[in-house]
This record gives sequence, structure tokens and C-alpha cells, in this order.
Amino acid sequence: MKLAILFGGASFEHEISIVSAITVKGKLKGFDLSFIFCDQDHRFYLIDDAKMKAITFSRGEHLKMPQISLVKGGFEQRGMFGSKMHTMPILNLIHGGDGEDGSIAALLDFYAIPFIGPRKEASMLSFDKHYTKWLANSLGIKTLPFEAITQATRSSITTPYPFIVKPSCLGSSIGVSIVREASELEYALDVAFEFDKVLLIEPFISGVKEYNLAGFSARGEITYSIVEEPQKAEFLDFEKKYLDFSRSSTVAEAEVTDGLVEQLRNAFRKIYTPLFEGALIRCDFFVIEGEVYLNEINPIPGSMANYLFEDFSGGIQKLLASLPSKKAIRVQYDYIHSISQAKGK
Repeated sequence: MKLAILFGGASFEHEISIVSAITVKGKLKGFDLSFIFCDQDHRFYLIDDAKMKAITFSRGEHLKMPQISLVKGGFEQRGMFGSKMHTMPILNLIHGGDGEDGSIAALLDFYAIPFIGPRKEASMLSFDKHYTKWLANSLGIKTLPFEAITQATRSSITTPYPFIVKPSCLGSSIGVSIVREASELEYALDVAFEFDKVLLIEPFISGVKEYNLAGFSARGEITYSIVEEPQKAEFLDFEKKYLDFSRSSTVAEAEVTDGLVEQLRNAFRKIYTPLFEGALIRCDFFVIEGEVYLNEINPIPGSMANYLFEDFSGGIQKLLASLPSKKAIRVQYDYIHSISQAKGK
């Protein structure tokens, strides 16, 4: 089964995407894999399987490999003696901007290329944590209270200490800080504003229970992963999440009741259906006093959350066989023809 892994992108999570692609490569047994790298200037390169190593990109060795371009139905490799088409479904593994903000989804849709990943509407609602809150609340799923601030309103925070400062449109805990007292605030805000124009302020709850659940829909049925209780200190910082992106061994299932598993699955199902059809996503939840709260949606989780599935490769095959199709529109020019005929032209 053919499949191309698309990775890289122009975002703060560019390097993380490379790590994810290398990890997923080792987990997709039985696939005829290709690798398409998007650099920071939005040029696409076809990467040799043997060169799928982090150092290939840090040293710029990808620049010696074939450059390809998006065309209707796939990617075109142009050469001195003609061109070659590469047509296969795409696994969108670009984290952060480009991959999760809807840009790549819109491009692939525009060029009629089938792909695994969130569609543009799902991307927009999950990439921006502010919008994610609105989505969850509209579905009856609880979230922590929050404030959204900009540079102009940074002095008007009313959330009591301690609280968390996070960029609204960034993952991997980049730019995230716990602020316990006023003396720490300005530095935390300066760091976060380096990455985004809008920040979220949320109360910090020490020792809160956190659970992760991934899944996808194929032929109308959701396949759920195991429930994971991530190991953390106070919160999952960048270093811990970065290591997560290279995880390939199945993790231990959380010791939770069947009732809580059902609560988490119900919340996941409400979020997933139908907005995320065609994607494998991971939802991160808090459980506070027996109530489930959505923390965030990972529309393209690190290493595709392979470590949460017993048969990750089989799951990707099922998902590929059940991708949503976009109805083709055929323009007939009937209206223009009727007007022309009425005018005798």
C-alpha cells in the first residue's frame, strides 16, 4: 500500500515534525513509503529512504535531492528529459503552523490529493486554543476558565495566582510558563509573546489528573486507543513532550475505571464526529472532582500517537480505506448560456 509522509513545514515545530516522521517510518510496516519534506521556504523535496535521518536536514543534505511541485492529483518531479508524477495518499505529519492551521489541508484538497489529517475546518478550530474552548463548550464539554490577552491587554489579567500562560496557537508546550507570583509575570508574558500575538491565561491546578486518548473513524466506527496517564512533574514541558515525539513502544494503560473510560470516549466522540473525519487525533483531558474537562486537541499528535495503539500500522490501513471524499463540482455555464441566448448572442 502506497503512502507518502509529508513533514517539516515553516513553524516553530519544524524539527519536531522531522523527529515524528522518522519515528512513524519505523512503525509503518508493510507500506510502500515515500517521504516528502517541506522546508521553511515551502519548497518540497523527495527524500531518499536511506537518508531519513535528522542530520540530513540539519546539514542541508536534502537540497541535493529532487525538488517536487504540487499539481492536480499529486506531486510532479521535473527533469531535463521530462517529468515524473508521484501519486499516492499523504499522511500529513507537519506539526504546528502549515500542518495544523489548515494550510496544507487546503492545498491538498485544492489539488485533489487524498490525505490523512484534519481538514481545514477542523484545523482552524483545534489549532487555536481559544477556538477550541468555544468548540468544546458548544458540544457541552467542560474546559478550564480562561482569559485571552494581547499586548494591549497584558496588564488587565484577573485570574488569581498561580496560573499558566500559553500561546494560543502553538503546541509542544513551547512558550508555556507557570506563573506563581507577580514578580514572574512580565518575563512569562514576554516569552509567550515571542511565539504568538494572543495568549491564554488558565488557572494552574497542582496535581490535577490528566489523561490522553487518541482515535480515528473508519467506515463509521471510531477506533479508540488505550487511555494514557502521562507521567509528569507539574506540567508536560517542551523537553518531555519532545521526547514523546520519538516514542515508539506501546505505553502502559492507565489504571482507571470502566466508567471513566466511557466518559473520556464520549467526550472524544463528540469532538471527533464529524469534524475530524479522515484524521487520527489525540485529545488531552483533565479529570477534576469526577468531571471530564478538555485540555486541548492534538489534530496531528506527536508520532501520530503510535504508542497508544496495539496495531498502529493496521489502524493507518483502515483509515486510508475510509478517507472522506470531496464532491467534485462540474461547471456547466448554463446560466451564462441562458443569458446569452435571451440576448440573442
